Amino acid sequence: MALTGRAALLAALGSIPVGVLEPGWTGILAVNGPLALACACDYALAAPVRRLLLTRSGDTSTRLGDTADVTLTITNPSRRPLRARVRDAWPPSSWQPGTEIESSRHRLTVPPGERRRVTTRLRPTRRGDRQADRVTIRSYGPLGLFSRQGSHKVPWTVRVLPPFTSRKHLPSKLARLRELDGRTSVLTRGEGTEFDSLREYVPGDDTRSIDWRATARQSAVAVRTWRPERDRHILLVLDTGRTSAGRVGDAPRLDASMDAALLLAALASRAGDRVALLAYDRRVRALVQGRSAGDVLPSLVNAMAGLEPELVETDARGLTATALRTAPRRSLIVLLTTLDAAPVEQGLLPVLPQLTQRHTVLVASVADPHIARMARARGDADAVYEAAAAAQAQSERQRTAEQLRRHGVTVVDATPEEVAPALADAYLALKAAGRL
Repeated sequence: MALTGRAALLAALGSIPVGVLEPGWTGILAVNGPLALACACDYALAAPVRRLLLTRSGDTSTRLGDTADVTLTITNPSRRPLRARVRDAWPPSSWQPGTEIESSRHRLTVPPGERRRVTTRLRPTRRGDRQADRVTIRSYGPLGLFSRQGSHKVPWTVRVLPPFTSRKHLPSKLARLRELDGRTSVLTRGEGTEFDSLREYVPGDDTRSIDWRATARQSAVAVRTWRPERDRHILLVLDTGRTSAGRVGDAPRLDASMDAALLLAALASRAGDRVALLAYDRRVRALVQGRSAGDVLPSLVNAMAGLEPELVETDARGLTATALRTAPRRSLIVLLTTLDAAPVEQGLLPVLPQLTQRHTVLVASVADPHIARMARARGDADAVYEAAAAAQAQSERQRTAEQLRRHGVTVVDATPEEVAPALADAYLALKAAGRL
């Protein structure tokens, strides 16, 4: 039978029978003098681990679902070559399931006085900060019989940001915003719009927009165009209480709410409005305010990266008081929360007048698409019962939404894929109506 290099050496030294030898053996059952000498020499010739110099470089942030490359530079200051296996340990959520061994383990050889680099590719499965654990190095001698092993702490942090999947809707919403800005005709006027310019009347224009004085001075009928006022204040309020922890599809409701908030923030900042963020359950989890238009989106993404749902009931009174302190001027307050009956009726409704008397309030909620599928189910008794339960749940959400609307609140209730564009449309509708 063919022998590996290590097996042939041991067989030649007469330590143990050839048939017992395996390439991955971890101990020696019987040792004679020559073999002991060979092992001692192999151990002595292995490069020392503790003297190695390790540094990191590479990515410090990535979006959820993308990859991040972190490079580990290993310098060998000794006079012996380093033949090593390296394990670059990170938290389990730093990789897709089943890929950790392939991504974190490396083989390398570093000649004396030189350095080599190995790259660990991360693909995180959760938002937040992923911090490097220890680097474990196993240094082998030239025969591979014995090894030295040690660990080094080489700190590095990769911040995993929200994915912002709804940015694909931004071009279409910006096109609608350009219409509202007067680059195309705007036929509506409200408290939050101001005169922009005159243009010639075309069939279909609102006759209330005709400027009769200007028409009398020229041969054509002139109409006024209006553009929404800029520099409005928008406060995005993320409810991070227990209801935001409910999973809708593959992610918590909070993730879909954050995605919707990012799309609205990107749109509003392009519209010249000032955007702030408040994340709250029983205390402030994140607060972003006073950012410029160019800096607001990166600031929001960075603040949202570490947010996680808290398994506590949201303090609606504390949330309202904090929102009022954060938005002293008249603002659009966008509350991303649940439409479940109990939290709204017992928590939000009693304090809602404090918000609506000073601000325009918009409530956005993430609906479970599984409920809609259950409502359409038919075929057997179980399916009918599920459909009845789903219909009852939908009816309760609609009743809760109607209660909010009676208080003057705009309500958006949509599935995770639809809530971001629906919220952006609601913002544009309020802007077009002059309600901001």
